[in-house]
Amino acid sequence: MIDYTGSYTDQYQMSMALVYFRQGTAENKAVFDFFFRKLPFDGGYAVFAGLDDLLDILEDLRFDDKDINLLEKNGFPGDFLKYLKEFRFRGNVYSSREGDIVFPARPVLQVEANMLEAQVIETLLLNILNFQTLIATKASRMRMVAGDRMLVDFGLRRAQGPGGYYAARAAVVGGFDATSNVRAGRDFDIPISGTMAHSFIQSYDDELEAFRDFATAHPGNCVLLVDTYDTLETGIPNAITVGREMEERGEKLKGIRLDSGDLAYLAKEARKQFDKAGLDYVKIAASNQLDEHVIKSLNDQDAPVDLFGVGTSLVIGRPDAALDGVYKLSYANGKPRIKLSESISKITLPHRKQVYRIINDKEEWIGADAVALKDEKDFKNIHNPFEPDKSMNIEFFKKLPLLEKVMEEGKRTAKKLSLKDISAYRQQRMDQLPWEYKRFINPHIYKVGISDGLKAERDKLIAQYKKR
Repeated sequence: MIDYTGSYTDQYQMSMALVYFRQGTAENKAVFDFFFRKLPFDGGYAVFAGLDDLLDILEDLRFDDKDINLLEKNGFPGDFLKYLKEFRFRGNVYSSREGDIVFPARPVLQVEANMLEAQVIETLLLNILNFQTLIATKASRMRMVAGDRMLVDFGLRRAQGPGGYYAARAAVVGGFDATSNVRAGRDFDIPISGTMAHSFIQSYDDELEAFRDFATAHPGNCVLLVDTYDTLETGIPNAITVGREMEERGEKLKGIRLDSGDLAYLAKEARKQFDKAGLDYVKIAASNQLDEHVIKSLNDQDAPVDLFGVGTSLVIGRPDAALDGVYKLSYANGKPRIKLSESISKITLPHRKQVYRIINDKEEWIGADAVALKDEKDFKNIHNPFEPDKSMNIEFFKKLPLLEKVMEEGKRTAKKLSLKDISAYRQQRMDQLPWEYKRFINPHIYKVGISDGLKAERDKLIAQYKKR
């Protein structure tokens, strides 16, 4: 795990923190909202990820000696540095559950803390939640089309530096089964999986000899890469030879991997050859620039692939590469706060808030979330935050609150869950999301509306600041 300390932030956070300290406003209470404005991958939903890591980091966040020395070199005064030596995050965090399905324009997480603490953690929070939510969403799209076939993260070598470490975790939240990333496997208790490289086979004068040595070293977990020279003429026949030899020793060849060529055609031919040889238990893995669209295509062609190894497209979140999550002030010094913009989509939502999922009497999602004032209970309508003439009556539906307290005074209150449990919750929520929001082409737009009370408060603040 990265050694997160107070310097894992942007310079402007520290510049603002100094002003709060100097003006005596550092301890003033503030509320910030984390939300995003646009869904990734032209999709209809996102999977929230990274919360558990964030809480662990916030509990132990400090400015260490290296941080203090760096800030001193950059001109920060001694009394401020003395204050930072005692820095701890002592705030409260309210959040959606990790693994939940989330949508644009509504708070996914809220921070209540003093102004300085809430400001200093902004960059850290966005860095963790934006990236892991992006990757978990990408992974969930692949899980949706892969069905019950295995998904393995192969992406570390193509990731942006250490990003591959957290991508492996987020991939499991999104529905992957394993990773080739040994360090992530160790730290996050993820099953690790891998086969061999072409270089291993190239280092031998004979492909069959390479396969035999690998099988001898890995009798219980032997997966052979069959496309180094000629998949159908040598790779698969040599794998069959080794498979039969393993049977004679009371062992079984676990599988083969296809890493190039027409994967659907090669998988079908491989399946025929192994079945004809009496090795119908041998699994077929496929890799090479896979994403949700390629996996769907392979399945549509009835390719007999049992495992998909996904690398680049997963760990860099191709083609979007980033989630546009932001962290905006909504309450400070006892007053609601708002950011105005020429673009109505960038006008923020003031006040402390709660978010509700709207369901019918059959406990089914109707395709709408409501954002309301924190203590507002009996609102009957929700309004489109960007198109004021559009509204929806929800008087006869149930409202389920989504933001739960997960940290109080800097100590986590949420139970620490395993990745398996988080992924299971994600699958449960995906099953509840109607199909029209999950399709890849022109997904239905999930409604996010603001309550009567929140709309009135926002309209009042807009009018107030425009007068100024």
